[in-house]
Formats: sequence, C-alpha cells, structure tokens
Amino acid sequence: MKKLSMLSAAVSAFALLAGGATPALAQGSFPQREVTIVVPFNPGGASDMTARIIAKGMEPELGKPVVVVNKAGGSGGVGMSQVARSAPDGYTLSYIPVELVMHKALKLSDLEPSSFEFIGQTTMVPSAVTVPADAPYNTIEDFIKYAKANPGKVRVGNSGAGSIWHIAASALEGNQKVTFNHIPFEGAAPAVTALMGKHIEAVTVNAGEVKAGVDAGKLKILAIMTPERDPAFPKVPTLIESGINLEFVGWGGFAVPKGTPKPVVDKLAAALQKAASTEEFKNFITSRGMIVKYRNPEDCRKFVDSQYVFFNDLLSKMELGK
Repeated sequence: MKKLSMLSAAVSAFALLAGGATPALAQGSFPQREVTIVVPFNPGGASDMTARIIAKGMEPELGKPVVVVNKAGGSGGVGMSQVARSAPDGYTLSYIPVELVMHKALKLSDLEPSSFEFIGQTTMVPSAVTVPADAPYNTIEDFIKYAKANPGKVRVGNSGAGSIWHIAASALEGNQKVTFNHIPFEGAAPAVTALMGKHIEAVTVNAGEVKAGVDAGKLKILAIMTPERDPAFPKVPTLIESGINLEFVGWGGFAVPKGTPKPVVDKLAAALQKAASTEEFKNFITSRGMIVKYRNPEDCRKFVDSQYVFFNDLLSKMELGK
C-alpha cells in the first residue's frame, strides 16, 4: 500500500508538470537567481538611466539582484530581439522604448508588440529641440528660418535611423517644410556628445538627455515637443506655443518574452510598480526632464497596441528624411 501511495504521488507530480507547470515555477518560487534587464541602447541615455534605477527598485520585492546590460544597435532592435528570443522564464527583461511599435513599418526588424508580454509602462519621454548655447538662434522660429535659408546644412542628430527622435525631427521637418541632414547615432547619449562637440547643429532627443549640457551652459533648448511645458524646463516654450502645430512624445516600459507564465509576469509587475512608485524614482525621472507614467500589464498592452496602430498610420504618410 505504501509503494502504491508513493507511485500515486509520483504520477500526480508528473501530471502537474505535464499539465503546464513551467520549469521556473516547478523548481520553486520565482525568482531563484538574478534577473537581467537588457537596455537596447548605449549607456548614459534616458532608457539606460531609467532601467538602472528601476532595477535597483525591483530588487527588494524580488529578493534577488537585478542587473542591467546594454545591447545597442538597430534602433533598439538588437537588444529587443535578443530578449524576444530568450527563454520565457522571467529572468530576461527588456526595456521597451516607443521604437518597438515602428520597427515593422520601417522594415528594421520583425518585432511588434505581440513579440512580448508587457509588465508595465513607467515613463513618458518629451522631445526637445536643442542646440549649442552659442548657436546663432535663440528661438525655434529663428532656427526654422535658418534651416529654410540653408537647406540640408543643419545636421540633426538622433538615436538611430528610424528611432523615435529621428521621426521627431522628420515630423518637424515635414511640418515646417525644411530640409535637415539627419545624423544617426547608437543612442541619444552619443548624439548629445556630438552636439556638445559641435559636430552637429541640433538634436531632437529627450529633454532629460540634454539637461546636463544645459545646466553646464553648453546647450540651450529652443522648444519642447509636448502639449504642455516640461516642469523641468518651465521657461522653455512648446512648439504649439511657438505657432508650430506639432507634438511628439516618446515612452518607455518593460517586457519579457512572449509565453512567459502569468504568475511570473505578475511577480515582475508587482516589483515594477513598487519601483516606479518610490520617491527616489519620481525625483530621478522628473529631475531629468521625463514624466512618470505607470501603467499595469493590461493597460500597458492596450496602450502599446494603440501606439502600434498610430505610428504605423503616421509612418505610412511620412517620408523620413535621410
């Protein structure tokens, strides 16, 4: 009878595993080891800074180290693709930038929202038209006037061909009927470095990514591309205030490979929400010209899917500057 009971228990355990228990859950509560967040851009940019403080904030809830690695290239495609191909066990996350919803339309990769399970959104990322402090224009109107008088001579740096900041500059270009010379970099941070070295004339990257240069007196922001003024730069007008009917905002969130079990997603989502709700995170984000915007997994999925539709429609009507 004892042998029969042991056999029955073994069969039951096997049936549980065969019925859908994943290796991560079958081996004990998640997580059992460190979790990795892949940032698909170079160190130093808004994506990287956000991921690092979120990683720190997730550790107490998960009880394991959360490390950040950078895998730049392909307007975020290299890093995001690596995560999409990873085992769906919750141990490899990707920082997800708005570029994800544009990749297919731009033929950069086959990535799309359905490639991932979303664990949440954390930020909205305003774009800022920024130039060297000693540039011969002090307003966005003067900058556009200069660009019209010098077609193709204004070099505008971005975070990669097809990136959100490339499209932001292209949208401004099309709206104002000027011609920029778009210069791609592997992330916003290298573009800002090039601007500070005066190798290019402008960038349209996140306001937070130029804040250090602005604070040091080396850069100046001509306009913010959000509907309202950025609290971090209250004196800088919006494009709309300047008579340019255009707004452009990026965003960031986190995701795991498609097929990751819901209990694992839920555990990560709870840790992400706690990390995004700390005063440290809020102060960090606002001080760097970004906006805290948390969405849970379900709301994040709906938002990203709607952005996928929006940007595919927008890109089908735009001819990106080269």
